[in-house]
Amino acid sequence: MKQNPIFIGGPDRSGTTLMYALLASHPNIAMMRRSNMWRYFYGYYGDMRQLENFERCLHDMTHYHKMRHLQPDPDRLRREYWQGEPSYGRLFALLHEHHAERLGKPRWGDKSLHIERYADDILHEFPDAKVIQMVRDPRDRYASVRKRFGKDNPRLGASAARWLMAMRNGRRNVRRYPRNYRIVRYESLAQNPEASLRELCDFLDEPYSPAMLTMQGANEYRESGGNSSFDKIEPGVISTRSIGRFRTVLSASEIAFLQRICGREMVTNGYELVEPAFEPGERARYLTRRMPMQFARFAGWWMSTELAEVRKRTGAPPKQAGNDAQSAREEDHELIHETA
Repeated sequence: MKQNPIFIGGPDRSGTTLMYALLASHPNIAMMRRSNMWRYFYGYYGDMRQLENFERCLHDMTHYHKMRHLQPDPDRLRREYWQGEPSYGRLFALLHEHHAERLGKPRWGDKSLHIERYADDILHEFPDAKVIQMVRDPRDRYASVRKRFGKDNPRLGASAARWLMAMRNGRRNVRRYPRNYRIVRYESLAQNPEASLRELCDFLDEPYSPAMLTMQGANEYRESGGNSSFDKIEPGVISTRSIGRFRTVLSASEIAFLQRICGREMVTNGYELVEPAFEPGERARYLTRRMPMQFARFAGWWMSTELAEVRKRTGAPPKQAGNDAQSAREEDHELIHETA
């Protein structure tokens, strides 16, 4: 089994699942979706050379609802884990390797949100790993969030913070790991999928395969509507209709706020700013009400995320990821809270 895994990350509604579906259809690559290994498990159980720590981590991981797709075999994991150097990376790799083995593929990969935050940990455990971070116009991304979670519950400030933090982490990671880290624009992938995939396969040291464009390695995604929250897309088709959708979905105030907070990064990444078309009286309401309120939410999300990272570095206990029902509620709540 190759020890150069592939990781896909970025904020939700940025094309991470599209990239997952494309790579999962490569004949050499077995992909897993949203395992959250790095977010909920890595570093939380102490020294993994100690049997009791390994057993606690193994128990929680094999009882976590997202791991069911990997079909973990605890007895086999116990046998093989101690045949090598004990570490979080070894346990994570064995879970994925067994899954790839069942699919008859020599290489494994994982698609989970927030991966850009854990690049240092990933590349410490897997120095030959390749990390792909998806980026999308934050205005279109927020339009998709609104469609996904409902326009009656908007948290514009949190969405802007999440996008901006992802981009800053991504730029840092590219500078630190130029051979291992690649940022891919959703728009480029959707508009020129074959050319984008050929370039990406060069980065991954894999031959390009036309089978990737069929997305048959991820049938649940392929059949569910594809890469659009707004339209039902034919199986295997990559739609471009969502590009620029923010112009008809978002208000002038929402566009103005996103561009105010994210504008510099947007321009750096090739996203053109537009002049918001305010209705009479809307600009005043934006300046006196919406902007201050959403900026407070922006700051609150940013500080809470930084605090969570500090707590992890100081060894605070993890969320109870092994509790299926509770974990599902926490994940759903957190996803809506951070992005809606």
